[in-house]
Amino acid sequence: MAKKILVATEKPFAKQAVEGIKDIVEKSGNTFALLENYTDKQQLLDAVSDADALIIRSDKVTAEVLEAAKNLKIVVRAGAGYDNVDLDAATKKGVVVMNTPGQNSNAVAELVFGLLVFTVRNFYNGKSGSELKGKKLGILAFGQVGRNVARVAKGFDMDVYAYDAFCPKEAIEAAGVKAVDSQDALFENCDIVSLHIPATAETKQSINYALVNKMKKGGIVINTARKEVINEPELIKLMEERSDLKYITDIAPDANEEFKTKFEGRYFATPKKMGAQTAEANINAGLAAANQIVDFFATGNKKFQVNK
Repeated sequence: MAKKILVATEKPFAKQAVEGIKDIVEKSGNTFALLENYTDKQQLLDAVSDADALIIRSDKVTAEVLEAAKNLKIVVRAGAGYDNVDLDAATKKGVVVMNTPGQNSNAVAELVFGLLVFTVRNFYNGKSGSELKGKKLGILAFGQVGRNVARVAKGFDMDVYAYDAFCPKEAIEAAGVKAVDSQDALFENCDIVSLHIPATAETKQSINYALVNKMKKGGIVINTARKEVINEPELIKLMEERSDLKYITDIAPDANEEFKTKFEGRYFATPKKMGAQTAEANINAGLAAANQIVDFFATGNKKFQVNK
């Protein structure tokens, strides 16, 4: 029996991605449905009412949405992060939640270096800056994005270190990266630390005064992960005390205006989250989501399930 697969995106996929998703869905004998640019939650609640599967981007799948989706069996977040989905509510409803890891990883890694070059050249203000070559780069979490950051860093001839509580040192070193024993050691040893940790109970607020204060003079923290991992009041306090530190992010913090006002020349945030904002990443994540759903219905494959 054909399944109804709904793409619900407040911020639409690229046209090519939508066409590709539709092609995958229809070739598998299922039914494609699309809700784009919706402006009211009720539109989403109405659209999911008879959907068997749901593909989203940054859209929030709350307990209310899950309750409205009586037939829903699977939600796939087209991207790596999935904190916009209520996992507990999904589990209680028997709904499988997946992400599409790795599809945005190169886009995020390239953004890291776009922001870093911009930063070390003093935001292109015409004054003399510095180079990335020879600098020690610390990568916090060595997943798909972290691995791509390491790959690009080697092209800049940087000295690359990494720490990941869930990745064996042997795997990090096999990628040609120096593994350190702790998060503290990463901040102590590196000129730049790039954050790639998810927002979990353990990581939220974990980038704090004590940790960042371990960095040597001129340290740069770059965050293309989640804003929730930053302890904003403590980072503000530290940057007030240490005029040498810089904070760069593609997720504007809650205290964005305070950061901008107090730390001109040492702080930059993009106008919106930019990590996956490339045509290639947009298409890759959308197609991966469609393929995972089709495979799930055909074979029961739950490889990328995140609410186990």
